[in-house]
Amino acid sequence: MSYARFAIYYVPPEGALAEFGAAWLGWDCVAGRDALQPGVPGLDDVTITPRKYGFHGTLKPPFRLVEGRDIEGLKAAVAQMAQTCPPGQSDGLALTALGRFLALTPVGDAAGISRVAATCVETLDAFRAPSTEAELARRRKARLSVRQDALLQSWGYPYVMEEFRFHLTLTGRLPVDQIDRWAETARAHLPPLAAPFVVGEVALMGERSDGRFELIQRYTLAG
Repeated sequence: MSYARFAIYYVPPEGALAEFGAAWLGWDCVAGRDALQPGVPGLDDVTITPRKYGFHGTLKPPFRLVEGRDIEGLKAAVAQMAQTCPPGQSDGLALTALGRFLALTPVGDAAGISRVAATCVETLDAFRAPSTEAELARRRKARLSVRQDALLQSWGYPYVMEEFRFHLTLTGRLPVDQIDRWAETARAHLPPLAAPFVVGEVALMGERSDGRFELIQRYTLAG
């Protein structure tokens, strides 16, 4: 399989949360196939934006491989990083409105999870092709702060390091008057959420020719 871009995600291990996420979004990024969504009117529309990424928490955002690097080298680098990186955790997860989209976010101190993400961003950056001017311009449409723009130039994405906030996305941008309704609907379908919530592994993901991301390999954090 040839991939246009790669990313490092947290993808929930096999279980109720993973099953919920695949069904809710309509895409099983572990199996690399469509998933049957619940019969909720409008769900297909509000999940169309996050669907292609699968149910995940971003650790290192999608990137193109720089010239001279290949997927086998990337796999080896992720494996080496995972051997020395300790897991991160928080007290649990909670359904949250982040601006106008819904996500599951950590409860309590999430510094350990942020550390895992920063390690992924920094350690694997030698594999990331530099951002093009078009990519930079597109990101800057979000009216970035001075610090966010500096992070964009350094790491190819503005919301990393101290600007990072871990989240498992459930919807695209919602009309303001529909946020509460969709939160109630999501809550009714969520399984019990683990406490504590542990990021104990990372997933190397690839973007297929159809634009959807699928799992390439999981790595246990063993530091």
